[in-house]
Amino acid sequence: MIVSWNTTNECNMYCDHCYRESGPLAPRELTTAEARTMINGIAAAGFKLMIFSGGECLMRSDLEELVAHATACGLRAVLGTNGSLLSVERARALKAAGCLAAGISLDSLDPAKHDALRRYENAFTEALAGMQACREVGLAYQIHTTVMDWNREEIPAMADFAAAQRARAFHVFFLVPTGRAAEIEKSSLRAAEYEELIERLMRKAESVPIEIKPTCAPQFMRIALQRGQKPRFSKGCLAGTSYCIIGPSGNVQPCAYMNLSAGNVREQPFEVIWRDSPMLKRLRTEEYSGRCGSCEFRKRCGGCRARALHYHGDFMAEEPWCLYRAPVEETSVG
Repeated sequence: MIVSWNTTNECNMYCDHCYRESGPLAPRELTTAEARTMINGIAAAGFKLMIFSGGECLMRSDLEELVAHATACGLRAVLGTNGSLLSVERARALKAAGCLAAGISLDSLDPAKHDALRRYENAFTEALAGMQACREVGLAYQIHTTVMDWNREEIPAMADFAAAQRARAFHVFFLVPTGRAAEIEKSSLRAAEYEELIERLMRKAESVPIEIKPTCAPQFMRIALQRGQKPRFSKGCLAGTSYCIIGPSGNVQPCAYMNLSAGNVREQPFEVIWRDSPMLKRLRTEEYSGRCGSCEFRKRCGGCRARALHYHGDFMAEEPWCLYRAPVEETSVG
């Protein structure tokens, strides 16, 4: 079970695709003491992996303290960062606190394109410096790329780049139009493009020595099974079932791209929200409507609940960018 915490809304970048619309601090962000209490609840609820993200998590001065507390509670602590603030000294301190790995964002092999998406000069150069800092102190890291129509053809080369950089994994995030990303919705891949890229990623995974994983593209589970592969993941979309996210001010959401609150950790203990939220309970029924409801892969794929919400207004509706059509059973007449 995985939980992600947006440690702060503050960020030194202003990325076009940011679901959190990060930049300035959010009102009443969780204090160190409140965060420690929340982490206790996360451990009590049975979670195993905790992602410290943002905004930019490295802008929190108490990050090392909270990583150490999560580690002491038995959680595996990792980071999601743009890498620009990940100096050798900071990487060493985080590793000493118990951080096991960092996910560093890189969205193009063309520095100008990466910098333009993130509206930050030298974002590319500083991300690579963050990777070097991880290598220098022995902190594992992986590369995260959000795929859109303009960088789709780069993805196989980026997988090779990730392997050459000694990254542990390459995770490809498929754009979900939430937050500022709603303004660039037209750059999102459509059904045929999704399918084609997932197939390419699976073929690429056979030729590189690192993990490649499509994220926010739950169809990869169905495609893997159709290819006769046995994916090591249990389900495509984990929203509300074995994953959730907590915002800077304590709101619990089923996933990063579903801006719906299941409760706030200032008002209820996290473990109570996770156990009792009606919204999360509804997601766990897997009683989807439309094609997802009748699909034989629904328990392994699940469809993207955030895209269902964005395009249909109902997070239990069918996944809009899926090509698959379940076979129609023949009936005899006479």
